[in-house]
Amino acid sequence: MIRSLLRLLATLSVGVIVLTACDDILDKSAKSAFMDSPAYWSNVAEVASFTNDFYTNFDGYGQDGFLGWFYYKSLSDDQVNPTAFNWSFYAVPSRSDYWDDAFAQIKRANSVIRNVGASTLTADMKTTFTAIARLNRAWLYFQLVREYGDVPWITTPAATQDDRTLVADNRTDRDVVVDSIVADIDFAVAHLPEATDKTQWSSDMALALLSDVCLYEGTYCRYRTRADNGKAPNESRARTYLRKCVMASEALIISGRYALTADYGDVYHSADLSHCREVIFFRNYEREVMTHGLIAATTASQQVYGLTKDAVDAFLFRDGKPKATTALDTTERATVNTDGNYSIAGLLQRRDKRLSAITDSIVYFKGATWSRPCSDGAVAPMASSTGYGIRKFDNTTLDSYYRTGSNTNYTDAPIFWYAVVLLNDAEALAELGSITQDDLDVTVNLLQRRAGLPPLTLRPPHDPANKDGVSNLLYEIRRTRRCELMLDNWYRYWDLVRWHQLDKLDSRQHPNVNRGAQVAISGKAEVTLDADNYIIPSTETRIYKPKYYFFPVPAAVIKANPAVSQNPGWQ
Repeated sequence: MIRSLLRLLATLSVGVIVLTACDDILDKSAKSAFMDSPAYWSNVAEVASFTNDFYTNFDGYGQDGFLGWFYYKSLSDDQVNPTAFNWSFYAVPSRSDYWDDAFAQIKRANSVIRNVGASTLTADMKTTFTAIARLNRAWLYFQLVREYGDVPWITTPAATQDDRTLVADNRTDRDVVVDSIVADIDFAVAHLPEATDKTQWSSDMALALLSDVCLYEGTYCRYRTRADNGKAPNESRARTYLRKCVMASEALIISGRYALTADYGDVYHSADLSHCREVIFFRNYEREVMTHGLIAATTASQQVYGLTKDAVDAFLFRDGKPKATTALDTTERATVNTDGNYSIAGLLQRRDKRLSAITDSIVYFKGATWSRPCSDGAVAPMASSTGYGIRKFDNTTLDSYYRTGSNTNYTDAPIFWYAVVLLNDAEALAELGSITQDDLDVTVNLLQRRAGLPPLTLRPPHDPANKDGVSNLLYEIRRTRRCELMLDNWYRYWDLVRWHQLDKLDSRQHPNVNRGAQVAISGKAEVTLDADNYIIPSTETRIYKPKYYFFPVPAAVIKANPAVSQNPGWQ
């Protein structure tokens, strides 16, 4: 019965585009009355169609002009967008989609949980749909608790289909919310089947989410401070969640269903991830049906995004050593090659292979552009805010129309994948102090080998750049995570939050977050260079304040219910 239901879900999922688009033209009062009827919730096709809307909660590469979670999330020390260099919020907004959209979908999940329970569906169907709803409620609350800390935990549906603003619920302690999130995911793990279709809800996808949530919670509770986060560290809670992260991660590892691809880039620029063994769950795109504009953004001619010097410096040299201790040539200044382009080909040959998968060997910027060729003979004019362009997501086999069009790209977006599970497992074990060399060899060292680096040992040499107050081993595991997941899924920003290192985004304390490639430009420069000839992509100064650990609660929420308090520093 469950497999039949999943086949129905897979069939109906194609209709998500139509169903969500129709919401605006349906009569709302008629729709509400219809969807509140017992007959509606007892019709498996209608309920499956209703739950299909949850796929929109996973942004992936974005769609229809809306941005996703890869590359576009530029608030980190990995890349610079000079037009959005500063923090997510400068002031308290009246409304925010981060809050409104999440709670609208939470209420939608609550509708499923309440109504299918009272329906005439079979017991198996009720359990499956409830598991799907609770999984998505957990995902949405995970976003909210990271953004706002304490948030109202609600289990009731919306009063109307258009009810998007909370007006009656006070904020719930964030630790209680996280415990509820994990209870929801545990239910999904227990009641969803193993993955047979990587675009459908499964126990494997739930385990991957559980791995992410528990690593976040375990480290957040270890490193948080009362002054900046409102609650003191909780070592007991940290260890409980770190152990649960290991359990979830290793359930996926020992399943044998997943493995790394030989090519690091295969996960990021494939038009079909359905058979990729590294992928656990992905968002599917289809040519001229469901499309995005990520490739077009990375092959654009505007000087918008670019890798930072700080990001490039994070990558080890091929001898496994950082810039400060390697015996290899550390020259990073771009030199003019025989084609007249600024080249860092030599530097890339000496560094972690992932760096050359992320950025081009040609440095390009305003006044020194370059074109990346297309398979059909056309070219994609390139530019970068820092000189280091982004090539990680580019599929060069696509015709130029589907590669450079603003909303024509159709490469699939990974949401949960095996490399992240390996990284989560290694970090959690290291935080627990129980990691062994065998653990390293079956987790991060698989990634090191793919990157062309020597294996990590339990006692790596000290990098003078490690001023984080953590062991050399944990520092190197964090480095591997940064390099492996650079520009991915907003991971870097939230990693800095959970490690209590958001001050690393302060450009006064860490000037390399606002530096790019080093070039020697003859004649009139069309970019700003510092005294050492590093490109300066933004003239802004990004100043860290403790209040940035939380987003401000929208003013409309507090106006509707004055009992809801504002986050510290935003009053």
